[in-house]
Amino acid sequence: MGSDAGEDGHANETRSGETRVTRLIDALRRFGGSTRPACAHLDQVREVEPRTVGCEECLAIGGTWVELRLCLACGHVGCCDLSPNRHARAHFAETGHAIIRADLPGYTWTWCWIDEIKV
Repeated sequence: MGSDAGEDGHANETRSGETRVTRLIDALRRFGGSTRPACAHLDQVREVEPRTVGCEECLAIGGTWVELRLCLACGHVGCCDLSPNRHARAHFAETGHAIIRADLPGYTWTWCWIDEIKV
């Protein structure tokens, strides 16, 4: 083994692995911006069904909405921030349930209100 190897011969392997990871991170930053930060609130996500077919609060008051958001902690359906009443955001403020998903066919993104990132 070369002079860089320790007693067990793993020093070169460790440096090589660190170099590969560093190169990968650099490549991701060049091609896709900085790496996405991790969200610490994913433990709130449950397998839920929407509790209503529209915004719960808007249905109760006769309000309107633009798009709907599904709370992935409890199944609450609220209207988005483009809607006049912003009930999805209000639900987060009231409950602390941080993770939502668009409640529209074909939409798969999720959002963390606390970290303000897609997860």
